[in-house]
Amino acid sequence: MLVHPQFDPVAFHVGPLSVRWYGLMYLAGFAAFWLLGRLRSKDGWRGVSADDVENLLFYGVFGVVLGGRLGYCLFYQPEYYLSEPWRILQIWQGGMSAHGGLIGVLVVIAAYAKTHGIRFWRLVDFVAPLVPLGLAAGRIGNFINGELWGRPAAADLPWAMIFPQTGDGIPRHPSQIYEAGLEGLALFALLWIYSRRERPVGRTSALFAIGYGAARFVSEYFREPDAFLGLQAFGLSRGQWLTIPLFAAGVALWWIVRPKRNQ
Repeated sequence: MLVHPQFDPVAFHVGPLSVRWYGLMYLAGFAAFWLLGRLRSKDGWRGVSADDVENLLFYGVFGVVLGGRLGYCLFYQPEYYLSEPWRILQIWQGGMSAHGGLIGVLVVIAAYAKTHGIRFWRLVDFVAPLVPLGLAAGRIGNFINGELWGRPAAADLPWAMIFPQTGDGIPRHPSQIYEAGLEGLALFALLWIYSRRERPVGRTSALFAIGYGAARFVSEYFREPDAFLGLQAFGLSRGQWLTIPLFAAGVALWWIVRPKRNQ
């Protein structure tokens, strides 16, 4: 039976400053965005330049962090944070939402597209394939911290893992690794390959919404729901309910921007 290695969440110290693995995973995600974005922006790839990539990364950091934090506070514990709003600033206490982060990024892209005269969906199409590796890095950070563990698994499952943090000794699915593979690596490969060819504007964005929505919905079946929420209507988790509208929006966008016979 595998047991979570109980990594030290602090990677190293710089004087009095503690640098945590979770923060390094965010930096790895941003670095992947920059490297892949620079690679694709050569010669102004579909109207997006290397300068655009660096500007989007700079502003996108704020979109990810602010959107992720506000999304968690509003989507998962609104009563708690609205009653004590100053706790929203306590990011070190944990609590980030991938859905909120995506909304924050879209707001940044919308503002940047308007001020720089770039079509919104064309810019989203450029950014979408650069996001999944950041999602994968975040899930690896969750695994290192031993948080967001999975639901109970069959004891004979070869990779079932005991997370000492739970205090129950029950073998569980390492759902963080599942999510890193589905929402991260698999989605990245799909989007990167699909977007290599010129596609109708909006199609890559739609595929991201469909792919992330499907991957997150499936992986949530293996992830233990938050103790303060539990499972909700129809036995679905809060993460699954938040994912349904994203998936539906992706399907609608895919149909709206379908190639026309006479165009």
